[in-house]
Amino acid sequence: MVYLLKIVIVLILLIIIGSLGSGLFFLLKDKERSPRAIKALTLRIGLSLALFVLLLIAFERGWIRPHGLRLNSNPPPGATTSAEGNLP
Repeated sequence: MVYLLKIVIVLILLIIIGSLGSGLFFLLKDKERSPRAIKALTLRIGLSLALFVLLLIAFERGWIRPHGLRLNSNPPPGATTSAEGNLP
């Protein structure tokens, strides 16, 4: 399930980037002022919101979980800690 969720997230991100690129293309190259750029950017916003909701649901159900930076609990010999600092 988690593997499938990761694939869906990556696919949605790729579609968002493609929509953003097509919106930029239509904005720069479309001389007729057609609504294609607005439609592409609206699609991007909708997909971004859908991805956000999907991530919230996945977090709530326990499919994904946040993780912080993994700090090394055993610093190398001679390394100073933040409490010691580099004061003269």
